[in-house]
Amino acid sequence: MFGSSPVTIMITSEADTWDIDVSSCLGCGQFVDWDRMPDPEQEARIPQDILSKPPKELKKLAREGYWAASRALRAQVYHQLIQQVACRLVTPDALVYRDVESRLFGKPSMSSHPLPEFLEGCSMPTYCLNLEGVTALKKILICIGNLFPDITYSPILPSLVALLLHYSEDEAQCFENISRLIASNAPHTSYIDQSFLAHQASCMTFGDLANKHCPAAHKLIASTSENVFEVYSEWLSWLFHDLPFSYAIRVFDVYLLEGQKVLYRIALALLKQYRLSVTSAEVEGTDIKADLQAFVQNIAEHVTVDKLLERAFGIRLFSRKEIWLLQMANRKALMERGITMAQSRQSFHLAVDMQNFSSSIVTAQEMRVIWSWIPERFSLFPPLLLFSTSEDGCSLQRFYTCCEGYEPTVLLIKTTEGEVCGAFLSSDWSERKKSGATSGFFGTGECFVFTVRPETEKYEWVFIKKPELAKAMPRSRQRSPSPSPSALLSSSPDGHGTSSNRLAVPTPQRKGRLSPFLAIRHFLLPSKTASMFMSGSQEGIVIGGGGGQALSLDANLLWGHTEHCETFDNLPLCQENFKVQLLEVWGFQNA
Repeated sequence: MFGSSPVTIMITSEADTWDIDVSSCLGCGQFVDWDRMPDPEQEARIPQDILSKPPKELKKLAREGYWAASRALRAQVYHQLIQQVACRLVTPDALVYRDVESRLFGKPSMSSHPLPEFLEGCSMPTYCLNLEGVTALKKILICIGNLFPDITYSPILPSLVALLLHYSEDEAQCFENISRLIASNAPHTSYIDQSFLAHQASCMTFGDLANKHCPAAHKLIASTSENVFEVYSEWLSWLFHDLPFSYAIRVFDVYLLEGQKVLYRIALALLKQYRLSVTSAEVEGTDIKADLQAFVQNIAEHVTVDKLLERAFGIRLFSRKEIWLLQMANRKALMERGITMAQSRQSFHLAVDMQNFSSSIVTAQEMRVIWSWIPERFSLFPPLLLFSTSEDGCSLQRFYTCCEGYEPTVLLIKTTEGEVCGAFLSSDWSERKKSGATSGFFGTGECFVFTVRPETEKYEWVFIKKPELAKAMPRSRQRSPSPSPSALLSSSPDGHGTSSNRLAVPTPQRKGRLSPFLAIRHFLLPSKTASMFMSGSQEGIVIGGGGGQALSLDANLLWGHTEHCETFDNLPLCQENFKVQLLEVWGFQNA
Protein backbone atom coordinates (compact mmCIF):
# COMPACT_ATOMS: atom_id res chain seq x y z
CA MET A 1 0.00 0.00 0.00
CA PHE A 2 2.77 2.40 0.89
CA GLY A 3 5.38 1.89 -1.79
CA SER A 4 8.65 3.73 -1.19
CA SER A 5 9.65 6.42 -3.65
CA PRO A 6 12.79 8.55 -3.85
CA VAL A 7 12.51 12.01 -2.36
CA THR A 8 14.90 14.91 -2.40
CA ILE A 9 16.05 15.98 1.07
CA MET A 10 16.52 19.74 1.23
CA ILE A 11 18.55 21.43 3.97
CA THR A 12 16.86 24.62 5.12
CA SER A 13 18.83 27.55 6.52
CA GLU A 14 18.35 28.22 10.24
CA ALA A 15 18.96 31.94 9.86
CA ASP A 16 16.39 34.36 11.24
CA THR A 17 15.81 35.86 7.81
CA TRP A 18 15.98 34.10 4.47
CA ASP A 19 16.31 35.21 0.90
CA ILE A 20 13.41 34.02 -1.21
CA ASP A 21 14.69 31.85 -3.99
CA VAL A 22 12.39 29.70 -6.09
CA SER A 23 15.17 27.14 -6.50
CA SER A 24 15.18 26.57 -2.73
CA CYS A 25 11.74 24.94 -2.98
CA LEU A 26 12.17 22.70 -5.98
CA GLY A 27 10.91 19.74 -3.94
CA CYS A 28 7.63 21.49 -3.11
CA GLY A 29 4.74 20.39 -5.26
CA GLN A 30 5.82 16.81 -5.82
CA PHE A 31 2.70 15.63 -3.99
CA VAL A 32 0.28 17.74 -6.06
CA ASP A 33 -1.92 16.63 -8.95
CA TRP A 34 -1.49 19.77 -11.02
CA ASP A 35 -4.22 18.82 -13.48
CA ARG A 36 -6.79 19.05 -10.67
CA MET A 37 -5.55 22.34 -9.23
CA PRO A 38 -8.01 25.18 -9.89
CA ASP A 39 -5.58 27.77 -11.29
CA PRO A 40 -1.80 27.80 -11.74
CA GLU A 41 -0.16 30.08 -9.19
CA GLN A 42 1.60 33.03 -10.75
CA GLU A 43 5.14 33.44 -9.50
CA ALA A 44 6.01 37.03 -8.62
CA ARG A 45 9.16 38.90 -7.67
CA ILE A 46 9.40 38.90 -3.88
CA PRO A 47 11.40 41.44 -1.82
CA GLN A 48 14.43 39.86 -0.17
CA ASP A 49 13.54 41.09 3.32
CA ILE A 50 9.92 39.94 3.42
CA LEU A 51 10.43 37.36 6.19
CA SER A 52 12.20 39.82 8.47
CA LYS A 53 9.17 42.07 8.76
CA PRO A 54 7.51 42.43 12.21
CA PRO A 55 4.61 40.09 13.07
CA LYS A 56 1.98 42.82 12.73
CA GLU A 57 3.04 43.55 9.16
CA LEU A 58 3.26 39.84 8.31
CA LYS A 59 -0.29 39.44 9.63
CA LYS A 60 -1.49 42.25 7.37
CA LEU A 61 0.25 40.71 4.35
CA ALA A 62 -1.27 37.29 5.06
CA ARG A 63 -4.77 38.76 5.36
CA GLU A 64 -4.33 40.50 2.02
CA GLY A 65 -3.23 37.28 0.29
CA TYR A 66 0.39 38.28 -0.27
CA TRP A 67 1.64 34.70 0.05
CA ALA A 68 -0.43 33.68 -2.98
CA ALA A 69 1.95 35.65 -5.20
CA SER A 70 4.60 32.95 -5.00
CA ARG A 71 4.53 29.25 -4.23
CA ALA A 72 8.13 29.49 -3.03
CA LEU A 73 7.26 32.35 -0.68
CA ARG A 74 4.34 30.46 0.83
CA ALA A 75 6.50 27.38 1.41
CA GLN A 76 9.25 29.42 3.09
CA VAL A 77 6.82 31.43 5.19
CA TYR A 78 4.96 28.35 6.38
CA HIS A 79 8.17 26.64 7.47
CA GLN A 80 9.58 29.69 9.25
CA LEU A 81 6.32 30.58 11.00
CA ILE A 82 5.86 27.04 12.28
CA GLN A 83 9.48 26.86 13.43
CA GLN A 84 8.77 29.92 15.58
CA VAL A 85 5.74 28.31 17.30
CA ALA A 86 6.42 27.79 21.02
CA CYS A 87 6.04 24.08 21.68
CA ARG A 88 6.93 21.35 24.12
CA LEU A 89 10.62 20.68 24.70
CA VAL A 90 10.50 17.15 23.28
CA THR A 91 8.73 17.43 19.94
CA PRO A 92 9.32 14.86 17.16
CA ASP A 93 11.20 16.31 14.18
CA ALA A 94 12.12 15.25 10.65
CA LEU A 95 14.85 12.85 11.83
CA VAL A 96 12.42 11.10 14.15
CA TYR A 97 9.95 10.76 11.29
CA ARG A 98 12.51 9.15 9.01
CA ASP A 99 13.38 6.65 11.70
CA VAL A 100 9.75 5.76 12.49
CA GLU A 101 8.77 5.74 8.82
CA SER A 102 11.56 3.30 8.04
CA ARG A 103 10.57 1.07 10.93
CA LEU A 104 6.87 1.05 10.08
CA PHE A 105 6.91 1.02 6.29
CA GLY A 106 10.34 -0.34 5.40
CA LYS A 107 9.33 -4.02 5.48
CA PRO A 108 7.89 -5.24 2.16
CA SER A 109 5.91 -7.95 3.97
CA MET A 110 3.73 -5.34 5.72
CA SER A 111 1.21 -4.48 3.06
CA SER A 112 -1.40 -2.51 5.02
CA HIS A 113 -1.51 -0.26 8.04
CA PRO A 114 -4.67 0.90 9.83
CA LEU A 115 -5.18 4.62 10.28
CA PRO A 116 -5.08 5.87 13.90
CA GLU A 117 -8.20 5.43 16.01
CA PHE A 118 -8.41 9.20 16.56
CA LEU A 119 -9.52 9.49 12.90
CA GLU A 120 -12.48 7.15 13.29
CA GLY A 121 -15.46 8.68 11.57
CA CYS A 122 -13.38 11.62 10.26
CA SER A 123 -13.25 12.62 6.60
CA MET A 124 -10.01 12.54 4.63
CA PRO A 125 -9.86 15.56 2.27
CA THR A 126 -6.98 15.35 -0.20
CA TYR A 127 -6.98 18.87 -1.72
CA CYS A 128 -5.75 17.84 -5.20
CA LEU A 129 -2.96 15.60 -3.90
CA ASN A 130 -1.68 12.98 -6.34
CA LEU A 131 -1.40 9.29 -5.46
CA GLU A 132 2.03 9.83 -3.93
CA GLY A 133 0.60 12.71 -1.88
CA VAL A 134 -2.35 10.67 -0.59
CA THR A 135 0.08 7.92 0.41
CA ALA A 136 2.29 10.48 2.18
CA LEU A 137 -0.78 11.88 3.96
CA LYS A 138 -1.70 8.47 5.34
CA LYS A 139 1.87 7.67 6.35
CA ILE A 140 2.22 10.94 8.26
CA LEU A 141 -1.08 10.40 10.07
CA ILE A 142 -0.05 6.86 11.06
CA CYS A 143 3.27 8.18 12.41
CA ILE A 144 1.43 10.89 14.36
CA GLY A 145 -0.69 8.13 15.90
CA ASN A 146 2.49 6.33 16.97
CA LEU A 147 4.33 9.37 18.34
CA PHE A 148 1.38 11.26 19.90
CA PRO A 149 -0.54 8.59 21.81
CA ASP A 150 -2.42 11.27 23.80
CA ILE A 151 -4.39 12.31 20.69
CA THR A 152 -7.79 10.64 20.95
CA TYR A 153 -9.90 12.66 18.52
CA SER A 154 -8.80 15.21 15.91
CA PRO A 155 -10.94 15.52 12.77
CA ILE A 156 -9.03 18.59 11.55
CA LEU A 157 -5.63 16.88 11.32
CA PRO A 158 -5.98 15.22 7.88
CA SER A 159 -6.88 18.55 6.25
CA LEU A 160 -3.97 20.40 7.83
CA VAL A 161 -1.49 17.70 6.80
CA ALA A 162 -2.88 17.67 3.25
CA LEU A 163 -2.50 21.46 2.95
CA LEU A 164 1.03 21.39 4.36
CA LEU A 165 2.04 18.67 1.89
CA HIS A 166 1.43 21.15 -0.94
CA TYR A 167 4.26 23.29 0.42
CA SER A 168 6.62 20.71 1.94
CA GLU A 169 9.91 19.51 0.50
CA ASP A 170 9.23 15.97 1.66
CA GLU A 171 7.16 13.93 4.10
CA ALA A 172 9.64 14.49 6.92
CA GLN A 173 9.41 18.28 6.76
CA CYS A 174 5.61 18.12 6.66
CA PHE A 175 5.60 15.81 9.68
CA GLU A 176 7.94 18.09 11.64
CA ASN A 177 5.78 21.13 10.95
CA ILE A 178 2.48 19.49 11.87
CA SER A 179 4.14 18.09 15.01
CA ARG A 180 5.04 21.59 16.16
CA LEU A 181 1.43 22.72 15.73
CA ILE A 182 0.25 19.69 17.71
CA ALA A 183 2.79 20.34 20.48
CA SER A 184 2.19 24.10 20.71
CA ASN A 185 2.11 25.31 24.31
CA ALA A 186 1.68 29.07 23.86
CA PRO A 187 -0.61 30.57 26.55
CA HIS A 188 -4.32 30.92 25.63
CA THR A 189 -3.54 29.63 22.17
CA SER A 190 -4.20 26.32 20.47
CA TYR A 191 -3.93 25.19 16.89
CA ILE A 192 -5.35 21.68 16.94
CA ASP A 193 -7.95 20.13 19.26
CA GLN A 194 -6.74 16.66 20.21
CA SER A 195 -9.62 15.10 22.15
CA PHE A 196 -13.37 14.72 21.79
CA LEU A 197 -13.79 16.95 24.84
CA ALA A 198 -11.68 19.75 23.35
CA HIS A 199 -13.40 19.42 19.98
CA GLN A 200 -16.88 19.57 21.50
CA ALA A 201 -15.88 22.58 23.63
CA SER A 202 -14.70 24.37 20.47
CA CYS A 203 -18.02 23.60 18.77
CA MET A 204 -19.92 24.93 21.78
CA THR A 205 -17.75 28.06 21.77
CA PHE A 206 -18.55 28.61 18.11
CA GLY A 207 -22.23 28.18 18.95
CA ASP A 208 -21.91 30.86 21.64
CA LEU A 209 -20.18 33.23 19.21
CA ALA A 210 -22.72 32.55 16.44
CA ASN A 211 -25.52 33.29 18.89
CA LYS A 212 -23.89 36.66 19.68
CA HIS A 213 -22.56 37.75 16.29
CA CYS A 214 -24.92 36.11 13.77
CA PRO A 215 -28.38 36.49 15.37
CA ALA A 216 -30.26 36.39 12.06
CA ALA A 217 -28.54 33.18 10.91
CA HIS A 218 -28.90 31.66 14.38
CA LYS A 219 -32.62 32.42 14.43
CA LEU A 220 -33.03 30.81 11.00
CA ILE A 221 -31.13 27.67 12.05
CA ALA A 222 -32.97 27.41 15.38
CA SER A 223 -36.34 27.63 13.62
CA THR A 224 -35.54 24.99 10.98
CA SER A 225 -33.29 22.49 12.76
CA GLU A 226 -34.16 20.18 15.63
CA ASN A 227 -30.57 20.27 16.87
CA VAL A 228 -28.78 23.60 16.48
CA PHE A 229 -25.58 22.25 17.98
CA GLU A 230 -25.40 19.50 15.37
CA VAL A 231 -25.32 22.21 12.69
CA TYR A 232 -22.62 24.18 14.49
CA SER A 233 -20.56 21.06 15.19
CA GLU A 234 -19.55 21.13 11.51
CA TRP A 235 -17.98 24.59 11.69
CA LEU A 236 -14.39 23.36 11.29
CA SER A 237 -15.41 21.13 8.39
CA TRP A 238 -16.74 24.20 6.60
CA LEU A 239 -13.24 25.66 6.67
CA PHE A 240 -11.02 22.62 6.19
CA HIS A 241 -13.15 20.23 4.19
CA ASP A 242 -15.91 22.07 2.34
CA LEU A 243 -14.15 25.26 1.23
CA PRO A 244 -12.42 24.98 -2.17
CA PHE A 245 -8.62 24.75 -2.06
CA SER A 246 -8.08 28.37 -3.14
CA TYR A 247 -10.17 29.54 -0.16
CA ALA A 248 -8.89 26.97 2.35
CA ILE A 249 -5.26 27.83 1.70
CA ARG A 250 -5.95 31.53 2.34
CA VAL A 251 -7.59 30.53 5.62
CA PHE A 252 -4.47 28.48 6.41
CA ASP A 253 -2.26 31.54 5.69
CA VAL A 254 -3.84 33.57 8.47
CA TYR A 255 -4.40 30.58 10.77
CA LEU A 256 -0.64 29.98 11.09
CA LEU A 257 -0.12 33.57 12.18
CA GLU A 258 -3.19 34.10 14.36
CA GLY A 259 -4.25 30.69 15.70
CA GLN A 260 -7.75 29.30 16.26
CA LYS A 261 -9.40 32.68 16.88
CA VAL A 262 -9.15 33.49 13.19
CA LEU A 263 -11.04 30.28 12.35
CA TYR A 264 -13.96 31.47 14.47
CA ARG A 265 -13.96 34.77 12.57
CA ILE A 266 -14.05 33.15 9.13
CA ALA A 267 -16.70 30.58 10.06
CA LEU A 268 -18.87 33.41 11.43
CA ALA A 269 -18.38 35.31 8.16
CA LEU A 270 -19.52 32.21 6.25
CA LEU A 271 -22.60 31.97 8.45
CA LYS A 272 -23.43 35.64 7.88
CA GLN A 273 -22.96 35.22 4.12
CA TYR A 274 -25.22 32.15 4.13
CA ARG A 275 -28.00 34.13 5.79
CA LEU A 276 -27.65 36.87 3.17
CA SER A 277 -27.88 34.32 0.38
CA VAL A 278 -31.01 32.40 1.43
CA THR A 279 -34.55 33.17 2.51
CA SER A 280 -36.51 31.50 5.28
CA ALA A 281 -38.88 30.04 2.70
CA GLU A 282 -35.99 28.46 0.76
CA VAL A 283 -34.66 26.51 3.77
CA GLU A 284 -38.02 25.56 5.26
CA GLY A 285 -38.31 21.78 5.25
CA THR A 286 -34.73 21.28 4.03
CA ASP A 287 -31.75 19.72 5.79
CA ILE A 288 -30.06 22.97 6.81
CA LYS A 289 -26.85 21.17 7.80
CA ALA A 290 -26.48 19.76 4.28
CA ASP A 291 -27.61 23.06 2.76
CA LEU A 292 -24.89 24.94 4.63
CA GLN A 293 -22.30 22.41 3.50
CA ALA A 294 -23.36 22.80 -0.13
CA PHE A 295 -23.29 26.58 0.23
CA VAL A 296 -19.70 26.53 1.53
CA GLN A 297 -18.60 24.13 -1.22
CA ASN A 298 -19.96 26.60 -3.79
CA ILE A 299 -18.85 29.73 -1.94
CA ALA A 300 -17.18 31.16 -5.06
CA GLU A 301 -20.67 31.76 -6.51
CA HIS A 302 -21.48 34.07 -3.60
CA VAL A 303 -18.36 35.91 -2.43
CA THR A 304 -14.67 36.17 -3.32
CA VAL A 305 -12.07 34.95 -0.86
CA ASP A 306 -10.78 38.51 -0.37
CA LYS A 307 -14.26 39.82 0.47
CA LEU A 308 -14.92 36.86 2.78
CA LEU A 309 -11.74 37.55 4.76
CA GLU A 310 -12.47 41.28 4.81
CA ARG A 311 -15.86 40.58 6.38
CA ALA A 312 -14.34 38.08 8.80
CA PHE A 313 -11.86 40.60 10.15
CA GLY A 314 -14.62 43.18 10.45
CA ILE A 315 -16.27 41.07 13.17
CA ARG A 316 -15.45 42.41 16.63
CA LEU A 317 -14.65 39.31 18.65
CA PHE A 318 -13.55 39.14 22.26
CA SER A 319 -9.85 38.79 23.03
CA ARG A 320 -7.98 35.52 22.57
CA LYS A 321 -7.80 35.11 26.35
CA GLU A 322 -11.53 35.66 26.79
CA ILE A 323 -12.38 33.14 24.07
CA TRP A 324 -10.02 30.70 25.79
CA LEU A 325 -11.84 31.28 29.09
CA LEU A 326 -15.17 30.61 27.40
CA GLN A 327 -13.78 27.43 25.89
CA MET A 328 -12.50 26.29 29.30
CA ALA A 329 -15.94 26.95 30.80
CA ASN A 330 -17.54 24.84 28.06
CA ARG A 331 -15.04 22.05 28.72
CA LYS A 332 -15.91 22.15 32.39
CA ALA A 333 -19.62 21.93 31.63
CA LEU A 334 -19.04 18.90 29.40
CA MET A 335 -16.96 17.21 32.08
CA GLU A 336 -19.63 17.87 34.69
CA ARG A 337 -22.09 16.19 32.35
CA GLY A 338 -19.70 13.22 32.12
CA ILE A 339 -18.93 13.80 28.45
CA THR A 340 -15.26 13.18 27.70
CA MET A 341 -15.33 10.42 25.08
CA ALA A 342 -16.92 10.36 21.65
CA GLN A 343 -20.64 9.63 21.83
CA SER A 344 -23.79 10.45 19.95
CA ARG A 345 -24.41 14.19 19.86
CA GLN A 346 -28.13 13.52 19.90
CA SER A 347 -27.86 12.00 23.36
CA PHE A 348 -26.65 15.09 25.13
CA HIS A 349 -27.36 18.17 23.01
CA LEU A 350 -31.11 17.76 22.71
CA ALA A 351 -31.60 18.95 26.28
CA VAL A 352 -35.28 19.85 25.74
CA ASP A 353 -37.08 16.51 25.49
CA MET A 354 -39.88 17.06 22.96
CA GLN A 355 -41.92 14.16 24.34
CA ASN A 356 -41.69 14.85 28.07
CA PHE A 357 -41.29 18.62 28.35
CA SER A 358 -44.34 20.32 29.84
CA SER A 359 -44.95 24.02 30.42
CA SER A 360 -48.15 26.00 30.86
CA ILE A 361 -46.64 28.90 28.91
CA VAL A 362 -44.52 27.62 25.98
CA THR A 363 -44.48 24.56 23.74
CA ALA A 364 -41.51 22.20 23.61
CA GLN A 365 -40.51 23.65 20.22
CA GLU A 366 -40.64 27.21 21.59
CA MET A 367 -38.53 26.13 24.56
CA ARG A 368 -35.99 24.64 22.16
CA VAL A 369 -35.69 28.01 20.44
CA ILE A 370 -35.16 29.72 23.82
CA TRP A 371 -32.62 27.03 24.78
CA SER A 372 -30.73 27.70 21.53
CA TRP A 373 -30.14 31.31 22.68
CA ILE A 374 -28.63 30.25 26.00
CA PRO A 375 -24.82 29.94 26.33
CA GLU A 376 -23.82 26.46 25.21
CA ARG A 377 -22.34 25.38 28.55
CA PHE A 378 -25.77 25.81 30.18
CA SER A 379 -27.95 24.54 27.33
CA LEU A 380 -26.33 21.13 27.76
CA PHE A 381 -28.60 20.63 30.74
CA PRO A 382 -32.36 19.92 30.61
CA PRO A 383 -34.81 22.56 31.92
CA LEU A 384 -36.02 22.17 35.49
CA LEU A 385 -39.18 23.95 36.67
CA LEU A 386 -38.35 25.94 39.82
CA PHE A 387 -41.41 28.14 40.28
CA SER A 388 -44.87 28.49 38.78
CA THR A 389 -47.66 30.83 39.82
CA SER A 390 -50.16 28.10 38.98
CA GLU A 391 -48.55 25.79 41.56
CA ASP A 392 -46.74 28.11 44.00
CA GLY A 393 -49.08 31.09 44.03
CA CYS A 394 -48.53 34.77 43.28
CA SER A 395 -45.97 35.40 46.02
CA LEU A 396 -42.73 37.29 45.46
CA GLN A 397 -41.23 35.80 48.62
CA ARG A 398 -42.08 32.31 47.40
CA PHE A 399 -40.53 33.25 44.04
CA TYR A 400 -37.24 34.14 45.77
CA THR A 401 -37.30 31.03 47.99
CA CYS A 402 -37.78 28.69 45.03
CA CYS A 403 -35.21 30.38 42.78
CA GLU A 404 -32.36 31.09 45.20
CA GLY A 405 -29.45 28.72 44.79
CA TYR A 406 -29.93 28.38 41.04
CA GLU A 407 -28.02 30.20 38.35
CA PRO A 408 -28.72 30.93 35.62
CA THR A 409 -32.53 30.92 35.32
CA VAL A 410 -35.10 31.55 32.61
CA LEU A 411 -38.15 33.68 33.44
CA LEU A 412 -41.28 33.11 31.33
CA ILE A 413 -44.39 35.34 31.44
CA LYS A 414 -47.74 34.87 29.74
CA THR A 415 -50.04 37.87 29.82
CA THR A 416 -53.84 37.80 29.93
CA GLU A 417 -53.72 38.93 26.26
CA GLY A 418 -51.87 35.74 25.31
CA GLU A 419 -48.50 37.42 24.73
CA VAL A 420 -45.38 35.51 25.91
CA CYS A 421 -42.07 37.10 26.85
CA GLY A 422 -39.25 36.54 29.31
CA ALA A 423 -35.60 36.85 30.26
CA PHE A 424 -32.44 34.80 30.66
CA LEU A 425 -30.92 35.83 34.00
CA SER A 426 -27.30 34.93 34.59
CA SER A 427 -27.07 35.37 38.38
CA ASP A 428 -28.58 33.78 41.47
CA TRP A 429 -31.44 35.89 42.88
CA SER A 430 -29.70 35.70 46.28
CA GLU A 431 -27.22 38.26 44.90
CA ARG A 432 -29.84 40.93 45.70
CA LYS A 433 -29.09 40.52 49.42
CA LYS A 434 -25.49 41.69 49.00
CA SER A 435 -26.58 45.29 48.45
CA GLY A 436 -28.20 45.55 51.89
CA ALA A 437 -31.06 47.97 52.25
CA THR A 438 -30.35 49.68 48.91
CA SER A 439 -31.11 46.91 46.49
CA GLY A 440 -28.76 47.36 43.53
CA PHE A 441 -28.49 45.82 40.12
CA PHE A 442 -26.45 42.68 39.58
CA GLY A 443 -25.98 40.10 36.84
CA THR A 444 -23.67 40.05 33.82
CA GLY A 445 -23.64 40.83 30.13
CA GLU A 446 -24.95 37.36 29.34
CA CYS A 447 -28.43 38.39 30.51
CA PHE A 448 -30.96 39.01 27.75
CA VAL A 449 -34.69 39.55 27.31
CA PHE A 450 -36.91 38.06 24.63
CA THR A 451 -40.36 37.69 23.14
CA VAL A 452 -41.94 34.40 22.03
CA ARG A 453 -45.46 35.39 20.99
CA PRO A 454 -46.70 36.93 18.82
CA GLU A 455 -43.16 37.39 17.41
CA THR A 456 -39.92 35.63 18.39
CA GLU A 457 -37.13 38.11 19.15
CA LYS A 458 -34.09 38.30 21.42
CA TYR A 459 -32.53 41.48 22.86
CA GLU A 460 -28.99 41.18 24.18
CA TRP A 461 -26.85 43.53 26.20
CA VAL A 462 -26.29 46.60 24.06
CA PHE A 463 -22.48 46.34 24.23
CA ILE A 464 -22.46 42.96 22.53
CA LYS A 465 -23.82 44.52 19.36
CA LYS A 466 -22.13 47.88 19.86
CA PRO A 467 -18.77 47.20 21.58
CA GLU A 468 -17.41 50.48 20.24
CA LEU A 469 -19.55 52.29 22.84
CA ALA A 470 -17.31 51.05 25.65
CA LYS A 471 -13.63 51.47 26.38
CA ALA A 472 -11.38 49.19 28.38
CA MET A 473 -11.20 50.21 32.00
CA PRO A 474 -7.82 50.51 33.77
CA ARG A 475 -7.44 47.98 36.59
CA SER A 476 -6.81 50.77 39.07
CA ARG A 477 -10.27 52.27 38.60
CA GLN A 478 -12.94 51.25 41.09
CA ARG A 479 -16.50 50.83 39.92
CA SER A 480 -19.21 53.13 41.16
CA PRO A 481 -22.16 51.63 43.04
CA SER A 482 -25.02 50.44 40.85
CA PRO A 483 -28.03 52.74 40.81
CA SER A 484 -30.83 51.54 43.08
CA PRO A 485 -33.83 50.16 41.22
CA SER A 486 -36.26 50.65 44.10
CA ALA A 487 -37.25 54.07 42.82
CA LEU A 488 -37.80 52.62 39.37
CA LEU A 489 -40.67 50.52 40.67
CA SER A 490 -42.46 53.38 42.36
CA SER A 491 -41.49 56.56 40.52
CA SER A 492 -40.07 57.91 37.29
CA PRO A 493 -38.53 55.34 34.95
CA ASP A 494 -35.83 57.82 34.10
CA GLY A 495 -33.28 56.18 36.36
CA HIS A 496 -30.86 59.09 36.28
CA GLY A 497 -29.04 59.98 39.48
CA THR A 498 -26.27 62.27 40.54
CA SER A 499 -23.36 59.81 40.89
CA SER A 500 -20.47 59.47 38.42
CA ASN A 501 -21.55 59.07 34.82
CA ARG A 502 -19.06 56.27 34.22
CA LEU A 503 -19.58 52.82 35.61
CA ALA A 504 -17.79 49.48 35.35
CA VAL A 505 -19.77 46.42 34.37
CA PRO A 506 -20.76 44.72 37.65
CA THR A 507 -18.56 41.70 38.31
CA PRO A 508 -20.20 38.83 40.22
CA GLN A 509 -18.64 38.02 43.57
CA ARG A 510 -18.91 34.27 43.36
CA LYS A 511 -16.59 32.11 41.33
CA GLY A 512 -17.78 29.51 38.87
CA ARG A 513 -18.88 29.04 35.27
CA LEU A 514 -20.82 32.28 35.22
CA SER A 515 -20.06 34.54 32.24
CA PRO A 516 -16.39 33.69 31.80
CA PHE A 517 -15.80 36.26 29.08
CA LEU A 518 -18.20 39.04 30.06
CA ALA A 519 -18.02 38.93 33.85
CA ILE A 520 -14.26 39.50 33.80
CA ARG A 521 -14.47 42.47 31.44
CA HIS A 522 -14.44 45.99 32.82
CA PHE A 523 -15.57 48.88 30.67
CA LEU A 524 -15.81 52.60 30.88
CA LEU A 525 -19.45 52.96 29.91
CA PRO A 526 -20.94 56.16 28.48
CA SER A 527 -24.00 55.75 30.71
CA LYS A 528 -24.39 54.45 34.26
CA THR A 529 -27.66 52.79 33.18
CA ALA A 530 -26.05 50.62 30.51
CA SER A 531 -25.35 47.68 32.81
CA MET A 532 -28.59 47.42 34.80
CA PHE A 533 -29.25 43.72 34.27
CA MET A 534 -31.46 42.45 37.11
CA SER A 535 -32.62 43.54 40.54
CA GLY A 536 -34.96 42.34 43.23
CA SER A 537 -36.47 43.84 46.38
CA GLN A 538 -39.57 43.39 48.53
CA GLU A 539 -41.42 45.77 46.17
CA GLY A 540 -40.85 43.68 43.05
CA ILE A 541 -38.28 42.78 40.41
CA VAL A 542 -36.73 44.80 37.60
CA ILE A 543 -34.89 43.49 34.54
CA GLY A 544 -33.04 46.02 32.41
CA GLY A 545 -32.83 49.73 33.11
CA GLY A 546 -31.93 53.13 31.78
CA GLY A 547 -34.66 55.29 30.30
CA GLY A 548 -37.15 52.61 31.31
CA GLN A 549 -37.27 48.96 32.34
CA ALA A 550 -37.37 46.04 29.94
CA LEU A 551 -39.49 44.17 32.49
CA SER A 552 -40.80 45.06 35.94
CA LEU A 553 -43.21 43.08 38.12
CA ASP A 554 -44.96 44.08 41.33
CA ALA A 555 -44.75 42.27 44.68
CA ASN A 556 -47.86 40.21 43.90
CA LEU A 557 -46.50 39.05 40.52
CA LEU A 558 -49.81 40.14 39.01
CA TRP A 559 -49.07 43.40 37.25
CA GLY A 560 -46.12 44.28 35.08
CA HIS A 561 -44.66 46.95 32.85
CA THR A 562 -42.36 46.82 29.82
CA GLU A 563 -40.67 49.51 27.74
CA HIS A 564 -37.45 50.34 25.96
CA CYS A 565 -34.33 50.37 28.16
CA GLU A 566 -30.70 51.31 27.53
CA THR A 567 -29.25 48.03 28.83
CA PHE A 568 -30.86 45.87 26.14
CA ASP A 569 -31.95 48.51 23.60
CA ASN A 570 -35.21 46.58 23.32
CA LEU A 571 -38.68 47.31 22.07
CA PRO A 572 -41.51 46.75 24.60
CA LEU A 573 -41.81 42.99 25.05
CA CYS A 574 -45.63 43.06 25.05
CA GLN A 575 -48.33 45.63 25.90
CA GLU A 576 -46.58 48.22 28.06
CA ASN A 577 -48.86 47.70 31.06
CA PHE A 578 -49.93 44.08 31.35
CA LYS A 579 -51.57 41.62 33.70
CA VAL A 580 -49.79 38.33 34.37
CA GLN A 581 -51.81 35.22 33.60
CA LEU A 582 -48.95 32.75 34.28
CA LEU A 583 -45.34 33.07 35.35
CA GLU A 584 -42.70 30.30 35.39
CA VAL A 585 -39.02 30.18 36.31
CA TRP A 586 -36.85 27.43 34.86
CA GLY A 587 -33.43 26.32 36.04
CA PHE A 588 -30.97 23.78 34.70
CA GLN A 589 -30.78 20.22 35.97
CA ASN A 590 -27.31 19.56 37.44
CA ALA A 591 -26.07 22.97 36.25
